Amino acid sequence: MKPAPFKYIAARSLEHALALKAEYGDEARFLAGGQSLVPTMNFRLTQPAVLIDINPLTQLAGMQKSGPDGLHIGALTRYRDLERDPATARDLPLVAEALPHIAHPQIRNRGTIGGNLAHADPASEMPAIVVALAGQLRARSTRGDRWIAAAEFFAGALATTLAADEMLVEVKLPAAKPRSGACFMEVARRRGDFALVGVACTVRIDEDGRCVQARIGLCNAGDKPILAEDAGASLVGRPIGTAQIDEAGELIQRAIDPGGSIHASKEFQRHLAGVLTKRALAEANTRAQRGL
Repeated sequence: MKPAPFKYIAARSLEHALALKAEYGDEARFLAGGQSLVPTMNFRLTQPAVLIDINPLTQLAGMQKSGPDGLHIGALTRYRDLERDPATARDLPLVAEALPHIAHPQIRNRGTIGGNLAHADPASEMPAIVVALAGQLRARSTRGDRWIAAAEFFAGALATTLAADEMLVEVKLPAAKPRSGACFMEVARRRGDFALVGVACTVRIDEDGRCVQARIGLCNAGDKPILAEDAGASLVGRPIGTAQIDEAGELIQRAIDPGGSIHASKEFQRHLAGVLTKRALAEANTRAQRGL
């Protein structure tokens, strides 16, 4: 398959890229890693009139710590660089655990965090992770900058709240806190396939072992990444035991509405979400307990 005809422009600077997006709007798409965009173009599911190549914009790549509590990740940062950066394992253990599940090494060599999030595939791992971590995403246009909460960034399948002239330029994620634990689990037909269901969770406890905060994000459990707020809230204020974990798993199953597919029925996806939630919460709590 070959893409429909399009005009290719290599951006000379960030300002140039934003000016082009302001000019062409929805008719233009940014080319970062291209691991999601190019296949959809080849199948003609996406037919941009203009392709703006932002790979020359090296200032949009890399991860920097901002104070003790936050990390800023440039949208053009490749997954391979996140995998190899010691700061990812130290400060973003949930991201570090999930990265090997994302596609294959060849794709992670080119794929970018910003491109993945802007593509907004509900079956992808990273959208669920940034939602679970309460991440913030910075959008920029010729009109200025704005920060968008991860839970408000995803509008539906392959849709975001980015305006037609905006570019996702940065992701801010909180560093792991003391007495916290994180866990990512998914079930896929083959290693590197999209998950039938995936669960990303974080747990933070106090000195007495009571849950202070719990956040649970799910991929491929709806038309966008799901933040299971009721399940997370049910764990707060008490030690996390088997009964509490079972309750959270049941709340997850009642809250989600998976789409189903030829690989997994809606009912099986719902069952998987409950099972994985229980396992991931138990592991995250164990890891948090080690910090007491």
